[in-house]
Parts: sequence; structure tokens; C-alpha cells
Amino acid sequence: MNYREAMQYIDELRPLGRVMGLGSMRQLCEELGNPQEQLKFVHIAGTNGKGSTLAYISTVMKEAGYRIGRYLSPAVKEYRESFQVDGRIITQSGFCKYLEPVKAAVESMVAQGLPHPTLFEVETAVAFLFFQDKECDLVVLETGLGGTLDATNVVEQTLAAVFTPISMDHMDILGDSLEEIASAKAGIIKNKCYVISVKQSPEVMKILRQAALLKKGKFLTADISRAKHVRYGVTKQSFDYDRFKNLEISMPGQFQVENAVLAVETVMALDRCGFKVPEEKLRNGLMQTRWPGRFEVIAKRPLFIADGAHNEDASKKLAESIRFYFTNRKIIYIMGMLQDKEVDKVIRNTFELASHIITVTPPAGDRALPALDLAQAAREYHSAVTAADCVQEAVEIAYLLTGKDKDAVIVAFGSLSYLGELTDIVTHRDTIRRDTHGRSDKN
Repeated sequence: MNYREAMQYIDELRPLGRVMGLGSMRQLCEELGNPQEQLKFVHIAGTNGKGSTLAYISTVMKEAGYRIGRYLSPAVKEYRESFQVDGRIITQSGFCKYLEPVKAAVESMVAQGLPHPTLFEVETAVAFLFFQDKECDLVVLETGLGGTLDATNVVEQTLAAVFTPISMDHMDILGDSLEEIASAKAGIIKNKCYVISVKQSPEVMKILRQAALLKKGKFLTADISRAKHVRYGVTKQSFDYDRFKNLEISMPGQFQVENAVLAVETVMALDRCGFKVPEEKLRNGLMQTRWPGRFEVIAKRPLFIADGAHNEDASKKLAESIRFYFTNRKIIYIMGMLQDKEVDKVIRNTFELASHIITVTPPAGDRALPALDLAQAAREYHSAVTAADCVQEAVEIAYLLTGKDKDAVIVAFGSLSYLGELTDIVTHRDTIRRDTHGRSDKN
């Protein structure tokens, strides 16, 4: 199997969609010799912030000298981003190497009359084989959807179950109440593991604490209110937390301080599990952490931000960060959304800050909300809305709208599926501009 054939097989699996439940995943792992049983895990669930929290934890643990597997979704720039060891994505040949036995196992299951595993189940199995073969000391993985019935939840050797903010999302699958959604996500808690959560709403905290108690786990709260002397910035932020003074992070966004605090609590829990992390390594790891598509600065003049805010909670946090960092500045939006997301709520939470809104159609097949439909929805709240024919056109319109305003800011947000293409366009455009001027622009 070459990489072209591998990606063709992956594309053939996409129409299968997602099926909640662990039966098929358990059978697939059994066919492969249960590679997940040879690994130890940090398992992350929540509505927003999973990717950034994963990045902080895995970078710190790598810096401390451990071999760390990362399994995440969705990828932003490259499909293989979902599978990483020590921050390096799986090679094309490596992906083929691990996909081949998984494909054979799938064919065996089908021959037995068993249900065909979904794409996410196949990808998760590939990840387990990859991490087992690379002899990872620890694997940090995020749930794909929910918790209890998510394919990743076949893992049992969970040292820490980590919870980012839980809010309303995927209600059609996880339930139409916050309690139901929290209960589904709490399913990742395993016997006697650490349970670390940001401070949640009272009803969510109650459910997580009860689940931890039932599994005889130790519950820890990563409380942002304990972060002192917080200093915010677009290129660097710092804070004190408990005994750690002046911890620095390079990712912007007010919410990143909370993600970093959650990572610090998790690292301290892992330290108690035998994964020793010197303070110097914690500091270095936090500062070195990068994560695409999370209030990411992709160009500086004008300032261009890319963010994967696609639901109500994330859009509120995005708006808060825009207000905080860019008060009284001209803001131009590029938006691309999926049909099954809370489109109206995202628009309502963000529209007031924009001088102009440009809409695009993300490359997400039938799930994509057409730019014209998104523009129509946005016009219910904002008078200056333009539907672009493609991402390239949206970028050019945005730059034109900034005019000569050096303080103008472009913010692209919504579905992660188009942010990789957008980042490449902006980066390439910025590179050409620097080359043309013979120098690099600086703030």
C-alpha cells in the first residue's frame, strides 16, 4: 500500500459517518492484539480547549524527557497531524505501515458478518499501533465526540482524565441538557485515576465529582482564580500559579491561561504517578507550546488571527479576547461554518465587534454551510456582509478592507476545516510581500 492508496481507502470510509458505541472498536482492537493495553494515557474531554490543553501537557512531558504520543482531531493543515510522537507527525510510509494491518482486521470483521468499523475507529486503531511500535511512555489523546461511547474510550490504563470547559455542543448525539452532556464526557474516568477539571458550572462539577468518587479517583480542580499576577499579551502571557511564579506561555487568548493552568495541574498529577517533571522543564514546555488555529497569529501587518471558534462557548471566548486585546480597533471577520453547528449563536456572540463580515464555504462536503447561506444569516445582525467565492478571495477582500489602517485586525474563525488553507494563503502572501520589500515587517 502506498500513500495514495492509503488516502483513497480513508476517503472510502468517510461516508460511514460516526457510530457511537465501543463494540466495534473493541473487536477491532482485539483483532490487532489490543495494542492500547501496552500504553498509558492522559485522556482529555470537554467542549473547547482540548487541543490546546493536549499541546501544553504533551510538550511539557516531552521536554521532561519522555516519549509522548499525541492523538487529536481534527487536523488543521495536514491529515497526518492527528498522529504524532514527540511533536513529529507520522510519515506517509509510517501511516501506510500501520494502516495495512488495520485494513486487514476490518476485512476480517466484515467477513465474520460484523459491522464495518467507522473512519474514526480505523484512525484510532492506527494511532494505537503507531504509539505501541514507537514505545511511547505516555499517550495524550482527546476524545472525538463525547466520552463514554467514543472510540478512544477503549483505553483502560488512564492515569489522568482531564476536563476542559463543558458546554452545549453535539446535542443531537450527547443529549440536550448540560447534565446529559457532562455525564457522557465523564465516561472517560477510569478506576483510581486522577480526575482534573477546570472550574465548571455547579451541575457539571457535581457530575464529575460523583463519577470520580464512583471510580475511586482523586478529583483536582484547576481553578483559574488561583492564577495570580496574570499579564496578557498577543505574543507572550505570564501568570503565577500556586508555588510556580511567572510561568510564561506564547499562545495568545485569555482562555489560554486557563488551558495552561489545567495542564499544570495535570503535570503535577503525573509527577505523583512517577512521571517526574522538574520545574525548569515545566517552564520550558509551557513556553514552547504551539497550536494551530487557536487564536493563532498568522501574520503581523496587518495583524491576522485564525481561531477555530465554531460553537456558542468558543465564540463567547473569542469575542472576549477580541474586546480585551483589540479595543477600539477596526476588526474584519472571515467566517466559515458547518451546517450542524450553532451558527446563529456564533454570529450573535461576535457580530458587534466587526466592521465587515466575509463568509466562505469550508471544504467539508455536505456538512459545509454555503457562504451565501452564512452571509444571509449574518445579515440578520450586520449590514456589511460579503459572501466570497473561495478562501483566496476572502483573504484578498479582507486585506482590501483594512485599507491604510495599520491598527486593523483580521480575524478568521469557525470551522477548522478551512483554516489550514487560509493559513497557507496568508503565509505565502506574507512571504512574497517580505521578499518584495527585501525585509521582514516587524511590529
